[in-house]
Order: sequence, then structure tokens, then C-alpha cells
Amino acid sequence: MTLPTRVKLVEVGPRDGLQNEKQPVPAATKIALVQRLQEAGLKEIEVTSFVSPKWVPQMADAAEVMAGIARQPGVRYSVLTPNVKGYEAAVLCRPDEIVVFGAASEAFSQKNINCSIAESIERFQPVVQAALQSGIAVRGAISCTVGCPYEGDIAPERVKMVAQLMYDIGVQHVGVADTIGVGTPLKVQRALEAALEVYTIDQISGHFHDTYGMALANTLASLQMGVWQFDTSVAGLGGCPYAKGATGNVATEDVVYMLHGMGIDTGIDLDRLIDAGAFISDFLQRKSLSRAANALLAKRQNP
Repeated sequence: MTLPTRVKLVEVGPRDGLQNEKQPVPAATKIALVQRLQEAGLKEIEVTSFVSPKWVPQMADAAEVMAGIARQPGVRYSVLTPNVKGYEAAVLCRPDEIVVFGAASEAFSQKNINCSIAESIERFQPVVQAALQSGIAVRGAISCTVGCPYEGDIAPERVKMVAQLMYDIGVQHVGVADTIGVGTPLKVQRALEAALEVYTIDQISGHFHDTYGMALANTLASLQMGVWQFDTSVAGLGGCPYAKGATGNVATEDVVYMLHGMGIDTGIDLDRLIDAGAFISDFLQRKSLSRAANALLAKRQNP
């Protein structure tokens, strides 16, 4: 078993984490969160989403947030762009990378974005082409790769199909996402293997939710395959509005604690990361969902 010696984490808390929060989070708070995350050493931050404010009111301040962040050299700032209109607004804010998404489940695609998988990829094609022509990196997210709230288990062949569709339109990297957190290690490995029939190990990442407490186990199973890139969310922020009971993404703090304990380098300062998680948790007036953060914060208070 050869584990990666270094892992890259893409922090999705400011976008994927905050988008479902009921209470409005002011732009200044989002900007301050991004600042704290980059000070903790995160080099890949998914900042916001250029979507219709009617559907995702929390992201209505996308341009303001992008304009307000103090960019640091060596940090890549990405944004979600679901369509050409979103891309046209996003490109004015000079993102380093755009993110497009498609589901491995037809039912989820219909419920989430009111179109079939094939139609969703067609929609993204002009977005992907425009980004590549402008020198902007393109990442794709494949949601519901192991399970769907409407269809149940998802066959690995579906993951391969969506990965191929994305590859064919020029998407450079895909995230294999367990959107509702039902995955277990072998199922996740099969989904990753399906994506690896299309993309190389350097072009895929894992994106795991912790609904059933499996996210760290699934991360470890992915590491054992050589996967070295993962999406994580500070304080375990997030969920999915179309997936009942789906809790947040795996907490960045928990993944960093595990990786550092395994001797795997992340370039992240865990103490500063915990401070960033505490900052946003205090604002939201609730306890962090990161077990490592809560344990280490308790230790700080009672050394």
C-alpha cells in the first residue's frame, strides 16, 4: 500500500458550505473567512457561486465577495458557474478556475437543475470552451456517484459515463462526490475506479459528505488508491438542499488531523485552521461539526 506523501485540499466551505445556510451571511464575513483560510495555508479555495439569486439567495453577493478578497500569490480561487450567464458574470471577477457540475443520477439531475444529465453537459459546453480560451482552469464535479436520494444505489458505469461526457467537452479535472454521504469504502473505490477509466489519478479528487459518519473512512480508502486531492469544508459546513438528511462535507480540520497523524503533508497549519472554523461557527451561533476541532479547542481551554 503506497500512500501519497502530500495531499492537496480544496476548501469548499465558503461556497458549498455556506450556500444552504438559512440565515444570510454578509459578504464581509465570507471575505473574512476566506482570509483566515488562506492564512491557515489553504492554496485552493472555492469562494462562491455565480447562480441565480432566486435559487440560491446566499450567493447573491458573489461579485462583491470576489472583489473583496485579498488575493495571495500561489492561492487558486475557484467559483461555480452553472451556465453561460453565470460564467459571464464570473469572468469579470477573474477567477483562477471555474467549476461545473453534473450528476450520475438522472432523477437527481432533473430535481436539481431541471434537465437530463446529457442536457446538463450540453449546457456547460460553451462555458467550458470560453473558460479554456481565456486561460481559466475547468474542474467538474460529479454528484451522487454512489447513491441518490431518489434512485438509491448508483452503478459505477454511470460515473464513467458522466466522466466521459465531461472529458469530451474539455473538463480538465473531476471530483467524485458522495453528495448525500451514503458511501462506504468499497463503493467509493468503485466509483473512483470508474472515473479513473477516463481521467488519470492526478485529475481526480474525492468529495465526501459525513451523513453516516463514513467520510473519513472513504477518504482513507481513496488515499489507499493513490488519490491525493480532496474537497473539504471548514467546520463541516454544508449539506445538500435536494438530499433530505444530508449533512455537511467532511470537516477540513478532521481530514488535516488524520493526514498529519499519518505523516502526510498538507501545507496547512491546523491551529489556524481551527481558528477559521471557530470564527464561522461563532458567527452561525452553533458548534463546529469537526470532532478534531472541538477536541483541540477543549484542550486549549483545559491544557
